[in-house]
Amino acid sequence: MKKILLILTVLFALTGYSQKKKVAVVSFYTDKTIDLSELGLNGLAAVTDLGSNPNFNLLPILEKYHTAFFNDYSKKFPFDLIPETDVTQKQEYIDYVPHFDKEGEAGKYIINFPGYKYIYEGINGSANEVATATMFKDNADGVLFTEIHFAVVKGFAVGGTGTIKMRAYARIALYDKNGKKVFAFNEGANSKKTGTIVGGIPVLSFEKVLPMCESALDELLKDLDGRIEKMVKKTSDNL
Repeated sequence: MKKILLILTVLFALTGYSQKKKVAVVSFYTDKTIDLSELGLNGLAAVTDLGSNPNFNLLPILEKYHTAFFNDYSKKFPFDLIPETDVTQKQEYIDYVPHFDKEGEAGKYIINFPGYKYIYEGINGSANEVATATMFKDNADGVLFTEIHFAVVKGFAVGGTGTIKMRAYARIALYDKNGKKVFAFNEGANSKKTGTIVGGIPVLSFEKVLPMCESALDELLKDLDGRIEKMVKKTSDNL
């Protein structure tokens, strides 16, 4: 009888050990603000006009990233993602008011994947990180934040006239159930499509910029597909 109990104890222990940790994705967004800091033009009025233009629609691009993230990248994680509806339909999540929430003029540039809300993560973001980790601690071992952003970077130019490219950035950050950071990394890739810069000012109409954003995301997805498994390989040991 003692041997049977010992065997059962070992089997239960092995089963528990072999189970993957579970993680809740709590923030999934992009924004329509195009970073021009490399050109020293972040105050350019055209940037605000672009962000306000309803035709400059980044939701399909965000949806493409979302599909790759959940259908492809998640299979390379050493942990499982809990169903999105377990996050987005949780009343506590719906009612949560994040610190550094963007409202009014700033908020209209944010594009959340449907069901998610904008939750800041990063420098001085511990209140959000701890709150969301606590919110899901009963059914997840950690929480994950991810976002994509775009920036114009220099291509080839002579005398203020030449080309520019778009660079897409993805940030993926994981926190354990206590809100302690497990990892956070940023990956970026430049578009194959180029735009023009004349007199030191880039041409930023949505007809020009949107295809560059799409191209940059395509390159970013390729890079992530090849690198993400290595980046998160030892994650589960720290959850």
